[in-house]
Formats: sequence, structure tokens, C-alpha cells
Amino acid sequence: MGALIGKRDDKIRNVVNLKRAARAAGSVEAALAKAVKPLSSKGFPYRKPNVPRGVVVPRERSQLLGDFETDWARKYPARLGRVLWTEGPMKLFIKGMAAPRVKGADRLEDLRTRDNPPPLIFTPNHHSHLDTPLSIYAIPEPWRHKLMVAAAADFFFTTKAKGNAAALALNALPIDRDSTGRKSADQMRDLIADGWSLLIYPEGGRSPDGWGQDFKGGAAYLAARTGAPVVPMFIDGTGPLYGKGMKRPKVGRTTVVFGQPMTPGAEENTRRFNARIQAAVTLLGDESLTDYWTARRNRAEGQNPKLTGPEYNGWRREWALTEQRQLGAMGVRRRQKRRWPDLG
Repeated sequence: MGALIGKRDDKIRNVVNLKRAARAAGSVEAALAKAVKPLSSKGFPYRKPNVPRGVVVPRERSQLLGDFETDWARKYPARLGRVLWTEGPMKLFIKGMAAPRVKGADRLEDLRTRDNPPPLIFTPNHHSHLDTPLSIYAIPEPWRHKLMVAAAADFFFTTKAKGNAAALALNALPIDRDSTGRKSADQMRDLIADGWSLLIYPEGGRSPDGWGQDFKGGAAYLAARTGAPVVPMFIDGTGPLYGKGMKRPKVGRTTVVFGQPMTPGAEENTRRFNARIQAAVTLLGDESLTDYWTARRNRAEGQNPKLTGPEYNGWRREWALTEQRQLGAMGVRRRQKRRWPDLG
């Protein structure tokens, strides 16, 4: 009986405490309302200004996507932090993850040994998010530490945190992947004139199926406007490591091949120069699978394998991709292949 009476008293005390808490909260709310009431009759700046009827207030300018501000990423403190990141953790990550082999860097030697090396436009193929840090790793000095990266605005600059990280770590600039807008083109032109080099993917995005895509004209257009030489690049092996749709990266081997710097001819328009850039990257792709002389011989015979793959669809296209990857950097396995014992 005593236990039942004790439980009843506890319930009564809990109810009384809840009522007291509710009265205290009501008193605090009433006090706040009384304190704010004098301001309710006031206008601006205590509250938003009234808008007359019929007046449309323009929206505030967006700070995301193509309007993301990245000028701060090219100031000295950010550049110093990026150098430490590039030469430290990022380099160790790329070595451990991709084991890159760099070929053709000697083709840039004539430009590198000048008193004032010119800014360059690097145009690699694009299969993976690993392509950007791998390219930064492979691009030699003096261009590596004064390099900007053209990044898709609708992927890297959708939030403040994501955009600031891309700007700081990669010196990324937001661009429209479908077409090079006037604002981004003018910004890149001004930065190239100021001595900054550019890493841009002419395909516009990562490969959806492992094969390459036709090049867009952004790099050729910028080269024509700025006079900066274009350096074709081919990256082999990143697709199987961390291609589009993969959730986790794999460890493997990659190859980066640099081509000869190119400039548009006097009578060459953007479309023709863009086609020549794509042909140069196609040649480097053949070179990465074979060797220098075989690739040039195939070019003379019109037999360089296309970046975009064979013309047919379905399983035959996937089969051809598997055969090509077995010839490339991903075909070289770290472990020796298992052999059956000789039983005599």
C-alpha cells in the first residue's frame, strides 16, 4: 500500500513541475513579445522595407554555379597552401593509387628552357575524377604551380563548401560544360594573359561508357584568343580505377603522355583546330598502347584507334574496350600471373 501511495505522489509532483515549467515558458514568451512590440511599428532598418504594389523586386545574385567567386584562390596564402597540398598529400595519394608513368615531358623542354616560359593550355581526355590530380602531378614546372583547372560549375560549385574546396585544392574555375560562356571565357583569357596555364577537358565531362567523346571547341577557341600553345595529353588507366558510376576507387597503374605543343594556323578556324587537337590526343592514345613509331605509322595509314571507340553498339563495343584496356597500363598487373605446374 505504501508503495502505491509513493508512486501516486511522484506522478502528482511530475504534473505540478510540468505546469510550473509551462507557466515559466509562457512568462518568458510574453516578456519577449512585450520587448519586441515597440519595434513592430517601426520600419526599415528594424525590418524589411515595404514594397509598393506592382513593383517586382529582383532576386539576389546567386553566388553558386557559374557566379562562384574564386579570385581569392589565386592569392598568395591560398597558393602556398595549394603547393603544400600538391607536393605533399596529393602526390603521395597519386603515387600509391595510380602508380603513374609519365611520357613525352621532354616535348615541352624547348618551352620550359626559355627565359620566360609561356602559359600553356593542357587538353587531356577525361575518364575519371582522378584525371585532375594525376594531370597536376604529371605537368612539369614551371606550369604546375601556376595552373588553373576548368571545372564543371554544375558539379563542383553547387554548394559553398564544395566550391571552396575545389578552388583551394585545384584552383578550379567554374565553367558551363555545354558551352564556354562569355564570362568564364573572358576570365580565363585574362588569367592566361597574366601567366596562368589552363587544364581543360575538351570532352566536357567524364566518359559514360569507358570510351572517349567528341571534343568541344573551348580549348581551340581560347588558344585562338590568347595565342597560348595547346599541349595535347592522353591519360590511360584511370577509367578502370575510378570511372563514372564507381563508388570506390581501386589501386592500379596509369600512363600520362604529353604531345608536341600546337598553335592554330593563320587560316585555321576554331573548328578545324579543334579537330586537329582531337587527332593529336588520338595519336597519343595509340602511342600509350604501342610505341612512338608504331603510332606514327598507324597515323600515316589512317589506322589510329579512335578515342570514341568502334562504330557499333552493344556487347561488341564493351568487348573491344576490354581488349584495349588489356593492352594499356591497366593490363600490366602488379602480381605475376598464376601458372600451372609442369607435371611432365
